[in-house]
Amino acid sequence: MKDNNCIFCKIANGEIPSRTLYEDEKYRVILDLGPATRGHALVLPKDHFANIYEIPAEWAAGAIEIGQQMALRMRERLHTDGANLIQNNGEAAGQTVPHFHLHVIPRYRNDGQHMLWRPGSMTDAELDEVLEALT
Repeated sequence: MKDNNCIFCKIANGEIPSRTLYEDEKYRVILDLGPATRGHALVLPKDHFANIYEIPAEWAAGAIEIGQQMALRMRERLHTDGANLIQNNGEAAGQTVPHFHLHVIPRYRNDGQHMLWRPGSMTDAELDEVLEALT
């Protein structure tokens, strides 16, 4: 089911033109208009799911499979040195469009991008507290 007010629903379903790299009955892969690197693509489900909390597991798995296929194609055809598959959920995590999407970002040596985090630290007691909460 799509959301008529969602720009990614409109793009995924062909109502708004895009530079489409791949399409099937459930997904469309497009080039990102504000790319982090050359070839940055988005895997968009054609049905509307706001984030990882709403998307059914089989749809999320399908997006990852397509993301892998795109990363392999990018390595072969764009001669990439690596890839980031990034999926943000919620404003605090950097999600700017409330429609589940997977970024496939080809990486090149010295491309100037920094998509890593600074490792933090936790005490044994803090780690045990998190372990207890999540198990």
